Amino acid sequence: MIPSARKVAVTGLGLVTPLGVGVQTAWMALLAGQSGLVDLKTNAHTKDLPFLDQVPCTVAGVVPRDQLDASTFMKPGDDRKTSLFIQYALKAAKEALDDAQWHPTSDRDRQATGVMIGSGIGGVDDFSATALHLAAHQARKISPFAVPKALVNLAAGWVSLTHGFKGPSHCVATACAAGANAIGDAARMIQYGDASVMVAGAAESTINAISLAGFARAKALCTAFNHDPPAASRPFDQKRAGFVMGEGAGVVVLEDLEHARARGAKVYAVLAGYGTSCDAHHITAPPADGRGAARAMTQALRGIKDRSVVAHINTHATSTEQGDVAELRAIRTVFGDERAKEIQIAATKSATGHLLGAAGAVEAIWALLALHHGIVPPTLNLHDPDPEADGFQLTPLIAVAKPEMAAVMSNSFGFGGTNASLTFARSDANLI
Repeated sequence: MIPSARKVAVTGLGLVTPLGVGVQTAWMALLAGQSGLVDLKTNAHTKDLPFLDQVPCTVAGVVPRDQLDASTFMKPGDDRKTSLFIQYALKAAKEALDDAQWHPTSDRDRQATGVMIGSGIGGVDDFSATALHLAAHQARKISPFAVPKALVNLAAGWVSLTHGFKGPSHCVATACAAGANAIGDAARMIQYGDASVMVAGAAESTINAISLAGFARAKALCTAFNHDPPAASRPFDQKRAGFVMGEGAGVVVLEDLEHARARGAKVYAVLAGYGTSCDAHHITAPPADGRGAARAMTQALRGIKDRSVVAHINTHATSTEQGDVAELRAIRTVFGDERAKEIQIAATKSATGHLLGAAGAVEAIWALLALHHGIVPPTLNLHDPDPEADGFQLTPLIAVAKPEMAAVMSNSFGFGGTNASLTFARSDANLI
């Protein structure tokens, strides 16, 4: 079946981030140049983590969990049945649905509403806790919900269950591209007629010794700024020293544009394009020229009439030398040297850390908010740009107003060489 001519609108947004819980709180903090990176050994939510003293990196982007009020998005007792990443997904989904004003009660509308929420590694924190019980010969202390709490697809399952949605319930687990893939794949479900509304995004809770120690052993994490957490995530800066782990969730409500207009919904933007590809090069490292990323970006531009109107890119940029440089080269390949240097680039992992599977969803929302409000958030800690970035507009330190923006892009790349790009356009711009 060939996809229909349905246009896909974004009608709701929800965020749980190290900068705060809720779209308005997190967005204002991002624009103000605040950082969500903290010292794990002193942070109230993480200081008692087991084996933290054995992990060389003590910086991460931690959700201020005191801002989560479980009673607003979960039934009493459900916290015992769900991992933290599921709770983040539930909170973000509730906000997005409230924002979209979509709370269907008819069986027809519930059957037309689906959920697509991804994650990189799901409930690894619960597996970590279970392993500790086994090591201590305390098998009887293992929760009967240990397995369903940790399953990657249970974020989508719980959102469907909580809201009574009977359409597709699906999960994407494409590492750090999961959030972007979830949004793009959900949009295609709408285009194919599998649903009229999709709740899409990703969630991650990875602040535990297993995740931190594993990435540290791979020499991926920054350890050079343990003394100064807000300075640790430095995309494109010559002093970058690896990525910083983060956690959180981003969820959007996607909707058939005509369906949204018929019910008078607010429309943030339309999803103008989606591209995905594989480097087929290396499990963790991109090719130096970024050719796989360039293919995904090119695909994401197929649905837009004029790629020259793309005014802003929220980059994947994790603060690794190979990744940052490869992405800049990919942007140059796709847009051409001169046009690439006119695009306002932001690397928001400088403020949140790398949210792994949730990164693509959260950063897609940053890009949508930039388009909606006409302002590009800053790249923090960018004092000495890599020579490869010469001429690029990297938005160092301070947000930049761009009220004329008509289209934006968000990039996400993951282990296994997977790449995903999303392009959003103003619904009134007649670009798709």
